[in-house]
Amino acid sequence: MSIASWFVGSTHLTGPDYLILIFLVVVMIVLGNILGSGEKDTQDFFLGRRRIPGWAACLSFVAAEVSALTIISVPATAYMENWEYAQFFIGSTLARFTIAYLFIPAFYQYNCTTIYEFLKHRFGASTQYTGTVFFFITRLLGSGVRLTAASLAVAVLLGWKIVPAIILFTLIAVAYTVYGGIKAVVWTGLFQAIIFIIGGLAAIAYLLLHIHGGWAGLVQVDALAGRLKVWDWGPSVHDPMFLKTFWTDPNLIWMALLNGYFGSMAAFGTDHELMQRLLTVETRRESQKSMIWTTFWSGLVLMIYLTIGAGLYAFYAQNPGLPLPQKLDAIFPHFIANVMPVGLRGLLLAAIVMAGVHSPLASLTASFVTDIYRPLIKKDADEKHYLLVSRLSVAAFALLLAALAYVFSFFHKILWLAFKIGGVTFGSLLGVFLLGLLTQRRSNRANILGMVSMGILNAVLLTLSETHIFPIGWTWLLLIGTAGTFAIGYFLGPVLEKTSFD
Repeated sequence: MSIASWFVGSTHLTGPDYLILIFLVVVMIVLGNILGSGEKDTQDFFLGRRRIPGWAACLSFVAAEVSALTIISVPATAYMENWEYAQFFIGSTLARFTIAYLFIPAFYQYNCTTIYEFLKHRFGASTQYTGTVFFFITRLLGSGVRLTAASLAVAVLLGWKIVPAIILFTLIAVAYTVYGGIKAVVWTGLFQAIIFIIGGLAAIAYLLLHIHGGWAGLVQVDALAGRLKVWDWGPSVHDPMFLKTFWTDPNLIWMALLNGYFGSMAAFGTDHELMQRLLTVETRRESQKSMIWTTFWSGLVLMIYLTIGAGLYAFYAQNPGLPLPQKLDAIFPHFIANVMPVGLRGLLLAAIVMAGVHSPLASLTASFVTDIYRPLIKKDADEKHYLLVSRLSVAAFALLLAALAYVFSFFHKILWLAFKIGGVTFGSLLGVFLLGLLTQRRSNRANILGMVSMGILNAVLLTLSETHIFPIGWTWLLLIGTAGTFAIGYFLGPVLEKTSFD
């Protein structure tokens, strides 16, 4: 396939649309380089010397949490299914308070550059290294899925193949991260959040103006089709299908609440990609307030994009002659490209690009240099050396993410794919963090045994489930991994440890 064939598709975008997109992307890159300039050492590059305002860290956290996966896949899920995805947010809200008052104080107590340093202080270096490896696996795969979602949307809008879209996102992320580090990531994240909130509200306004009956028409059409269903209580305990549903349906309310709680606790509290932003503020109390305020902003974004999905269903139900995309995962970018007017198309394209330029490069680099390179490869170098290695690592991780995004472009139902990946590895991370936070148990070798064995078990269970040999909902993977890792560390720790720490 020649490079020229990457750009042969058709697009409805016009000059003004491209101008809006280019202007906002340039503003974002310039903002990141100006506000992220002046890095003298890794404290600057990884923590911004803890001088970031709490409100900026909060909105940057929301931008990282949301990403293009929400903007593309949540409307698609609401269009194809219903609003049951909102059940997860109830558990997620409770998780944010748990993180604010259980996790964050510990990270500030030990003055952590990365959260995996807590594992070293609490258990030993071996647990830290294992946790870091699990983070690399989780974040690379999860961010690869996110990059795929964003690239898919942009490819639809621009009429490109997915490869140049992946390259575009990768180059933009590297352009500001390699120079500005976490400061650039935080301030560009703030800008991204503002753009995709404004863009989402604009999309709702346009839909309501073009749905017969406006809001009432939307509700009527979606309600008749069951698209506004929020709660999934499942069959009664006396129903023959109860046990099968209990084990296999992640949307069952009890499982959704549990997964929302434990899944968010794992994603926000044990994944340095998100927590890194909250470590850039000066004090523990300010970091806690920032975490709690994410509940409001993340809930707002979720409601905006669920409403867009409901609006898309009503619009296409009232206009059955309009063509649909080949992959319904791309229903929202398809609507933007083929229905929305000039100018609004550019704004929504920019919103997707802003959300898609989700850069885990700073957190991956921080963890690699702090948790692996500095203690294991080169211990006594000066800060200039570590800063150079950090910037080279940004480029290396960018290439790896681009390759993973291309692989994931062949999958369907991308939103659930991200959750399934997290289900395999997040349980091991959450289990070991909870062991360190909730108990005084001394464990190191047992932690490694627990994390690795639970990761392997969950990978096997997911494979068996996806091949329909042993159906089990992906929600259970996280719970099994968390409980198993915690139990192995707690009960085998005293047996396997002759000394307290490494």
